[in-house]
Amino acid sequence: MKIAPLAEVKAKLSAYLVISETEGPVIITRNGKAVAVLISPKDEDDLETLVLSRSPRFLARIERARRSIRQGKGLTEAEFWKAVEERPREPRPARETRSARSSGPTTR
Repeated sequence: MKIAPLAEVKAKLSAYLVISETEGPVIITRNGKAVAVLISPKDEDDLETLVLSRSPRFLARIERARRSIRQGKGLTEAEFWKAVEERPREPRPARETRSARSSGPTTR
């Protein structure tokens, strides 16, 4: 793990991307205080985990589900798997490949 000031990371972003891929996370500081972390995901699943773990909407949904379970509104493991088996199966759409996603401009 490396710690670097924001001004240096801005000036040498490509180099810090390589460091995050090869050496691990880079802690980015502003005025000596940590303000961001540069992390290189290992694969698509790792990226999804990183994004969801910081998503307020996702975390709120998980908390609502936990509250519901504590109130006795959840399914037992056997009920869950029975419901999964009984659910009609629909064909899943093909996932886009990384090259297909990155070939065009991005908008947010």
